[in-house]
Parts: sequence; structure tokens; C-alpha cells
Amino acid sequence: MFHFKAILHVLGTLMILNGLFMASVLPVSWYSGSNDFNSLLTSSVISANLGLIIWVLTRRVKREVGRRDGYLIVTFGWIILGVTGALPFLLSGTITSIPSAFFETISGYTTTGASILNDIETVPEGILLWRSMTQWIGGMGIIVLTVAILPMFGVGGMELFMAEAPGPSSSKLHPKITDTAKRLWVIYVLLTGIETVLLRIAGMSWLDAVNHSFTTMSTGGFSTKNASIAAFNSPAIEYIITAFMLVGGINFSMLYFIFKGAFSKAFGNEEFRTYVGIIILFTLTITGVLYFTTAGGLETSFRHTIFQVVTIVTTTGFSTVNYATWVPFAYMLILFLMFTGGSAGSTAGGVKIVRHLVILKNGYTEFKRLLHPRAIVPVRINGKAVQQKIVHNVLAFFFIYMLTFILGALIISAFGYDIMTSAGASIACLGNIGPGIGGVDPSHNFSFFSDGAKLFLSFLMLLGRLELFTVLILLTPAFWKKV
Repeated sequence: MFHFKAILHVLGTLMILNGLFMASVLPVSWYSGSNDFNSLLTSSVISANLGLIIWVLTRRVKREVGRRDGYLIVTFGWIILGVTGALPFLLSGTITSIPSAFFETISGYTTTGASILNDIETVPEGILLWRSMTQWIGGMGIIVLTVAILPMFGVGGMELFMAEAPGPSSSKLHPKITDTAKRLWVIYVLLTGIETVLLRIAGMSWLDAVNHSFTTMSTGGFSTKNASIAAFNSPAIEYIITAFMLVGGINFSMLYFIFKGAFSKAFGNEEFRTYVGIIILFTLTITGVLYFTTAGGLETSFRHTIFQVVTIVTTTGFSTVNYATWVPFAYMLILFLMFTGGSAGSTAGGVKIVRHLVILKNGYTEFKRLLHPRAIVPVRINGKAVQQKIVHNVLAFFFIYMLTFILGALIISAFGYDIMTSAGASIACLGNIGPGIGGVDPSHNFSFFSDGAKLFLSFLMLLGRLELFTVLILLTPAFWKKV
């Protein structure tokens, strides 16, 4: 049984919050003297008032939700945020097409970073900040934020958090989910502030520093420049952003332990070590390849390599060079990284490192089971046996992920695009990466896609951000049957 009024109550709350976030951009718009103030104000009023009406009409209902309600709230919550969040783009005239505005906004909330804007540097400053803020909101999840700061609404926090939290599982830092969400957001805000200050010291303006801090910590990748981070031509800025992208791809539970000084818990984590190991291995390999095939020198090769490796693994999507121009071996290594993803419990998208660990370890244990058919050989992560149902979930996820990628590429090609562009757009949106291959490599954007293709790519972004099952389960008849 669904609690539809309770669901509407939470959705109304999300619309109110979205309106308040829009309003927070108004001082920047007013100070900069740009022509987007009225558009942002109107959008904020529309979103907040619509949400308030829904909230008032449903305020007296019993507000307990179950797991199935949580799936509906998360999925439709993101769609509603995409619709209301697109209003500033449309009302300001920055984007005139509804599908394009929805695409840009969903790309923000899902922290994908794919854009249809051809000249970002002409966009008003208030709209630019709102565009970056959509990624900052989406990075940790508007649902978690709601549970963290509005517990008085009586929402079943764990149901929402488990439907929203990225990765196959979420380690609770505290017995109460509201306290967990608060701790995650404190870390998130603190790191965003630190990066803003460092980028300002490195030479960015305050506005550029805030924008890029929002989109780095969220591993989103929206920039205020057409050439992305390459426009600043600053090694210091590139290294700072690389460091914070790397942090953004770490499980926030591990960051919490690091902040507390419990380094053994963080560095003893198998996924954390694998995550760091992959970045080191691919960085050293590609650096060596570029050093011998380009004329940039060792430091330049290293800086460009580690930036691109980290931005792809963490699915951030910033760029300093076009990796499509690298030699085929280095280019193929980058393509391989598009299927890795960051850590579970991070703001990064993709398959996630821990799932790859489970798949590889399960494959290895199968060899042992063949040799010792009567032995019980469990898959172990961090020295603990992984429940078989979790192994089955991971295997199912990976199969559905790859199938969705292939079907996505086929559907995009049906719109008339070449196979490289179709495959690149499919993995870029499903993995929430941003840039892909073919016609969507770092030197291009997504503006050339038809409205139908943009809406389908928006669906892929939503699938990837909400980890497939949260959205796809709504399409199964069993979900809607009464229990």
C-alpha cells in the first residue's frame, strides 16, 4: 500500500527547498548587475509557492513512508527538481527549448556535467551560479539534505536514505539516519569552503572559485569557461581541483573517519586502497606513454594525465586536454576508466569500485569452488564475508548496467547518430561522466542532439544517478501490486 499524500508532502518540501536555493543566488545576480534577477526571483517564487501549497494541503496526513514510497519519492523528486530547476534557464532566455533546459538541469542534479550551452561565458552570472548549485545540491542528494535538516516532517529517513545513497550499501556513521546525513553534509560544506579559498588564492575570482568548488566536490564538472579548466592555464588550479576531485570520489564514511583521526579504518578499507591504486597505476602508465609520444615534458604529461584520470574515475567531467587526441593506447585506457566509477558512498557516479571488487572476487572464488565443490568459500571484502544476496545484487546490477549501456547506444543511434557518438553519449550519461567519445569528446558538447535524444539521455542520467534499480523497479508490475 502506498502513502500518496505522504509522498506528495515530501515532494512539496523538496520544491520549497529548491525555491529557497534559487533565492540564495539572488544576491549574486543583484551585485553583478546581470539581467537574470527577475528570472531567478520568479522561478524561486513559483517553485516555493507550488511546494508550499502541496505541503499545506497534505500537512495533516500521517507522514510515515515505507521502502516503496521511498523509491517513488526519490525518482519523482528528481524529476520535479529537474522541471522546477529548469525555470531560471527558460525565463532568462539562456535556454529557449524545454527539452534542452530539462537536459541541462538534470545534468546538473545528477552531477553528470553534460551541457548543451555553446557559449557558457555569455551566460549571466546568477544563472551560472544556479547551474553550478544544481550540481552541488545533487552531489550529496537533496533527499539526504531534507532528512538532515527537516526531521520535524516525520519522514521515514532510512527508507529515503537507502533509496538515494550512492553505492550498493551505505555505512551508517551514527545510529540515527538524520545525524548521519548531518555529518555527511558538514564534511561536504567544509570541503567546499576549503577548496573555494584555495582556488581564490591560486588566481580564480571569487565567483569562479565558488562555482568550481560546487562542481568539484559534487564531482559534477560544470565550468564557467568554454574551455573548462584549460581556460585558466594554471598548474596550481589544476592540481587543487585534481586533489578535491579525488576526495569527492572517496566514500564519505572514510572521509569522516579521516577527519576523526581514525586513519586505520580509512586506509584499511579495501575499496579505498583499490581506488587509490587504480589512479596511481593508470596515472603512471599514461604519463609514461605521453612523455614518449608528446613534446610537453614530464611534469606536463603527469599533470594532464592525473587530471584526466581522476576526472574520469570520479565521473567529474572537467577537462584540461582532449584525451581523444592521445595515442590509441592511452585513449583506450581512458575509455576503460569510464566503466570504473568512484567509491560507494561518494558523490561520484559509475559502477563503483566496490562492485568491481565483488565481481572479481566472486569470479576467483568460483575457481576454488570448482576445485573444492563441497567447501563453503565466501566472497570477502575487508575480511568479512559478503552475503550471497549482495553478491547476486551486484552481479545483476553489472549485467543490467552493461545491457542498459548497449541498449542506450542502440536507441541513440536510431535517432541518426554514428555509433561512436551513440556509444560515447550512452556511457557519458549513464555513468554521469559528462564527456564521452566520438561527437561528445571533451572538445564538443551535447547541443547537436535532437529534443527526443536529449530527453532519452536525461533518462539515462537519472538511471545512472539513482543506481538503476531505484528507477527501473517502478517499471515492474510487482512494484505496484498490493501487499
